[in-house]
Amino acid sequence: MKEATLYRVLPDGKVECTACARRCKLSDGQYGFCGVRWNLGGRLYLMVYGKISAIAVDPIEKKPLYHFNPGSMVLSLSTYGCSWACQYCQNFDISQRRVLEGFEVTPEKIVELAEDYGAQGVTYTYNEPSIFMEFAHDVGVLARKRGLFNTFVTNGYMTDEAVDLLSKFLDAATVDFKGNAEPKFLRKFSLVPNPEPIFQALLEMKRKGVFIEVTDLVVPEIGDNLEYARRLARWIVDNLGPDTPIHFLRFHPDYKVDYLPPTPIKSLEEHARVAKEEGLKYVYVGNVPGHPLENTYCPNCGRVVIKRRGFDILEVNLTEDGRCKFCGAKINIGGKVQPTWRMSDRFAYVPIELLSRYVKVTREQIEELRSKVRVKVQGSS
Repeated sequence: MKEATLYRVLPDGKVECTACARRCKLSDGQYGFCGVRWNLGGRLYLMVYGKISAIAVDPIEKKPLYHFNPGSMVLSLSTYGCSWACQYCQNFDISQRRVLEGFEVTPEKIVELAEDYGAQGVTYTYNEPSIFMEFAHDVGVLARKRGLFNTFVTNGYMTDEAVDLLSKFLDAATVDFKGNAEPKFLRKFSLVPNPEPIFQALLEMKRKGVFIEVTDLVVPEIGDNLEYARRLARWIVDNLGPDTPIHFLRFHPDYKVDYLPPTPIKSLEEHARVAKEEGLKYVYVGNVPGHPLENTYCPNCGRVVIKRRGFDILEVNLTEDGRCKFCGAKINIGGKVQPTWRMSDRFAYVPIELLSRYVKVTREQIEELRSKVRVKVQGSS
C-alpha cells in the first residue's frame, strides 16, 4: 500500500481520483471502480502497490507493438483490477477481480528481473496499467535509468494528469480500442460512458512524445460497424498522423460473450481496407497467424520490410537507420530493430512464486492504516 499521486483532496474527507477518466469521488472507506484505489482517512491509497498478479518475459510483438524496437523482449507485469468492465475480456481472471493481493515485489526487483532475463524493456499489461500508475512510475523511472524502455498496453481511458505522470517514464503505448470505439457498444459491453477521453489522452501522449500504436478489437455482430472503423481511421490520420500503425484484432469468444463466433477473417480484411482508404500506411490484422497483413510493407514500394508469423519475425529488410532496403524510403520505427529477433524463443517463464511471497491486504490492515491517516490529517489541519 502506498499513498497515490493521482488524486485531489475534496471537502469533508472526500477525494477525487485522477488516474482514469471516471474521476471517482470517494468518501472515507470507499474505493474506486477499479477496486484498488481507496480513500483511507481522507487520502487516496494504491492498495496493490508492489503486488503483482502475473509476470513473464515475451516478445514485444505480443503487445502488439510492431514498430517500436521490433524483435525485442520485454518483462511484462500486471496487478488486479481495471477501469473498464469488458464482458469479452480474455484476461478477466486478472482484470475483473477486485482483490488486494499479489506477489510482493519492489521496483528494484522488477528491473533486476528484466536485466537478468535479457529483456530490453518493461511492459505494464494484462490489466489496465493506469490504475496502478504510481507503481508503474516508480518501476519505469528506475528502468529508464538502467537503459530499459517502458511501454503500456492500455485502454487509454486516462486523465490529462495521468498522461502527464506517464510521460515522465513511458516510451511507447499500445492503445486498445474496442468495437471501433462505437459509443453504444462501449456503454453496453464495457461500461464506458463515453470514449472521448481516449482520444484526448492520445492527443496528449502524442504531444508528449510517446510512441503510439493503435489496436481495435473487432467483435462480430455487436462491435464491427465499418462506418465507425472508418471514422476511427480518419481521426487517427488527422490527429496522430498517417504513419500511426493500427492493428485490427480478431475476437475470441470468452468470459460473458462466449456465445459469439471468432471474428471472420473477411471482416478484419474489410476493416483493413477501410483504414487504408482513409490514408493509414501501416495496417495490420492481428490474432490470425500467417495472414499477409502481419507483415510490415513499405508504403512507397510495397515490398515486405518486416516479415512475421504470429509473434515471430522471420525476415528484416531494413537498413540500420530504418529505411527500406529496396527503395530507401523511411519506415516509421521507434527505437531500432533488436538483434534478439533472431532468437528461436523470446518467451520465458518467471518463477515469481519462488522469488516472492504472495500477500493479501487484510481488513485489519486497512482499518489500522485508515485510523493512522485520519489522525495525521486531523493533526495537520
